[in-house]
Amino acid sequence: MLPGQPPTFRQPNAAERPWWWRLEDANGATVEAPEHADQRFASQADAESWVGEVYADLAEAGVDAVTLFEHERQVYGPMSLHA
Repeated sequence: MLPGQPPTFRQPNAAERPWWWRLEDANGATVEAPEHADQRFASQADAESWVGEVYADLAEAGVDAVTLFEHERQVYGPMSLHA
């Protein structure tokens, strides 16, 4: 029997990366943006850095706002991606 996969070769689970963004349209409905789907982060700082790097791409994909969650707890948002 082979040992389990080392952490470097498996996808992290939600317990290891509890931070995630809900992508929303102007009405608050969830937006599906496949190229940015299933992004999860180990820390709030990592999540915020990511959205800061890709917010223009998200807006181009039809995302108007984002809401940050830690597991199922809403931390803040919706936060507009427009000036």
